[in-house]
Amino acid sequence: VQLQASGGGLVQAGGSLRLSCRASGSVSSFNEMSWYRQAPGKQRDLVAYSTSGGSTTYADSVKGRFTISRDDAKNTVYLQMNSLKPEDTAVYYCRMYLTRDRFYYWGQGTLVTVSS
Repeated sequence: VQLQASGGGLVQAGGSLRLSCRASGSVSSFNEMSWYRQAPGKQRDLVAYSTSGGSTTYADSVKGRFTISRDDAKNTVYLQMNSLKPEDTAVYYCRMYLTRDRFYYWGQGTLVTVSS
């Protein structure tokens, strides 16, 4: 199973980006799909996660600006990021929990840079 994240880039403060992360390989059903981020010199923190039951949770710092969504038929999770701030600059990682394997899979990370 491999997770491929994409959509990162350079954007000005106030702008928007949409991240995507698609799982490929021998996949069946994922329970949790989530996004994390890691800024330089800092730990990796949860940004948002979505369960197969439809519930979502967001870090306080992104509430009202970011939206996580998923397409289970495509084994893909998205992160719509609006009103971006310089402090959102980080490498963003997707993570998916594959029920069959009882294992969390990570994507390779995609860099988001927000200029002031």
